[in-house]
Amino acid sequence: MTFARIAAFRLVTQQPEVLVAFYAALGFTVGDPRPIDGDELAVLGIAGAGRRWPLRLGEAVVELDCYDVPGQPYPDNANAASQCFQHLALVTDDADAAWARARSAGARPISDTGPVTLPASSGGATAIKFRDPEGHPLELLSLPDAAEKGWRGRGILGIDHSAIVVSDLPASEAFYTAHGLTCGDATLNQGSEQAALDGLENPVADVVPMQPPTAPPHVELLHYHQPSGASHEPVAVNDVAATRIVWHQGPPALLRDPDGHLHQTGG
Repeated sequence: MTFARIAAFRLVTQQPEVLVAFYAALGFTVGDPRPIDGDELAVLGIAGAGRRWPLRLGEAVVELDCYDVPGQPYPDNANAASQCFQHLALVTDDADAAWARARSAGARPISDTGPVTLPASSGGATAIKFRDPEGHPLELLSLPDAAEKGWRGRGILGIDHSAIVVSDLPASEAFYTAHGLTCGDATLNQGSEQAALDGLENPVADVVPMQPPTAPPHVELLHYHQPSGASHEPVAVNDVAATRIVWHQGPPALLRDPDGHLHQTGG
C-alpha cells in the first residue's frame, strides 16, 4: 500500500466547541459538522456514533472527530520526546506575531521561551512548540527558504509536516519507505536552541523528513538519543492523543507504524 498524498489530519476531541473556536482564532476556516459514516467507524473499531468538524488552512485539511464513547485525555506526563508525541507544524511568515495570536486564543507553551531560531545545522527555522487547549501539540514554523518552497502570504499559511517521535529509527524508516515515502536529508538537532524549543534538558535528536510523492505536507521522524520521553501504551483510536494521518489512496483501512502512530487510508 502506497502513501501517495496526505488528504487530512484528524484530531480526536472531547471538547469540539473549544477546539473549533481555538483553530478559528488561528485562521482556520471552519466547515459545518457532519456525522461520521458508520462504515468508517467500523474500520476504526469505534462503538457508537461520532461527529466531524472540517477545518481548512490554505491547502491543508484538519478534521476534529468527537465520539459518543470518549477515550483517554491527552497524557499529563507526555513531553516532546514521548512516543505518543505528534505535532502539526504550521508555517507562518512571522513566528512572534503568530505565537501572540495563538497564546491569546488559549495555547499553552511547550517551548521554554518564545520563538527560537535554530542554527543552520538544524535547518535555520524560527519555531515554537505549544499545545492547543486539549493538549494536541503544534509548532509554529517560520522557514528561511519559505518562498522557494512555495509559502507566500501573511499570517499562518498552512501545514508543512506532521512530526512524530520514534523509538527505533531504522524500523520507522523501513516502515515509511515500504509505504512509498522517501528519506530526505537528516539533521542532528541539539544545543541550547533545541532545548528551548523542546522544553527539555540537553536534547539530542535525529530529525528525518519522509517525503510522499506529493508534498507538502510530509512526515517527519524525531528520534531522541536523549532524553528518554515517557513511554505510553499505544493510544486507542478514541483517545485524544490518537492523531491520524489520512492518505488519499488505498482501500479503507487503519494502520499503525512501529510506535503505534495511526494512519488511515481510503479518505
